[in-house]
Amino acid sequence: MALIDFGGTKEHVVTRKEFSLARAKKVLKKETIAVIGYGVQGPAQALNLKDNGFNVIIGQSKAFKKDWDRAKKDGWVPGKTLFDVEEAAQRGTIIKLLVSDAAQRVIWPAIKKNLNPGDALYFSHGFSIVYKDQTKVIPPEDVDVIMVAPKGSGTSVRRNFLSGSGINSSYAVFQDSTGRAEERCLALGIGVGSGYLFPTTFEQEVFSDLTGERGVLMGALAGLMEAQYDVLRKNGHSPSEAFNETVEELTQSLIRLVDENGMDWMYANCSQTAQRGALDWKPKFKKATLPVFKELYQSVKSGKETRRVLNVSKKKNYRDLLSKELETIGNSEMWQAGKAVRNLRPKNKAVQITKSTRGVSGRASN
Repeated sequence: MALIDFGGTKEHVVTRKEFSLARAKKVLKKETIAVIGYGVQGPAQALNLKDNGFNVIIGQSKAFKKDWDRAKKDGWVPGKTLFDVEEAAQRGTIIKLLVSDAAQRVIWPAIKKNLNPGDALYFSHGFSIVYKDQTKVIPPEDVDVIMVAPKGSGTSVRRNFLSGSGINSSYAVFQDSTGRAEERCLALGIGVGSGYLFPTTFEQEVFSDLTGERGVLMGALAGLMEAQYDVLRKNGHSPSEAFNETVEELTQSLIRLVDENGMDWMYANCSQTAQRGALDWKPKFKKATLPVFKELYQSVKSGKETRRVLNVSKKKNYRDLLSKELETIGNSEMWQAGKAVRNLRPKNKAVQITKSTRGVSGRASN
């Protein structure tokens, strides 16, 4: 492991140089990796592993025709590399549970009865294990229980793999039955194309992940955008101007500067007027939102958030309700303006991800 200084706190991380792809393939050379679920993370992780030379099969219910058909379109062959969930679990020595958190609870009995001593049970999110009182996912003691959690959507995991950069991932060992759990875990992390891997626990991963996606990564970001857009529109600004000043400049310019060298560097490469205003208003936004984040973290830690997810997700009409919620966002003036703005962008000649290989936009937890 490499010891890296993260702002004064030193942490160990695992890089591709230290744990090479060749080593990963040697560790897993006798393993059959069964990827259960071809919805969000499944396609990206499965295809990356396959492209890296690992023995991969898919477990996907035919009842979800869209996902089954996408798997076939991506080259998985029914009866050879594509099976129903139970048969894939029977055939695999490493079972990667990549269906949604709610679905894991539903299919767990079928997975559990097909686990053999020495198998590895792999997650990309700590949800089911940490909140086992809600999910009833309690692994037998004779299997390894491991996690690799890419810090990005399935789309990004695949796109970054194809570009050669990779997505950073956290990793954890919850149960080491074979004495090889950590080695298997790291090999899988390298196999899915992680940029680097940093250690965590199942509990820490799920607390940070649920807070992050409800906060800065998705919920807070969307809420802030809507608030600023509304204020601009109510003060006479056009939809194009409001959207460009709220979203387009962030996603197409400023966030890329942050990505390259950090927030201070982004400030240094903006106008003096922008610098001064941002620095003056930043403390006010922090003061206003800090209580909300504290409330959010406690809601995650107490299990309130996961309980709500499981209760809502099990409703028979959940998919219809979700579609209506997303349609409301997509049909809003703000995001209709965004669609028009995107159509006006110059065509990007960078690597494109086809719909057949693109995961539904969502993080490891979805």
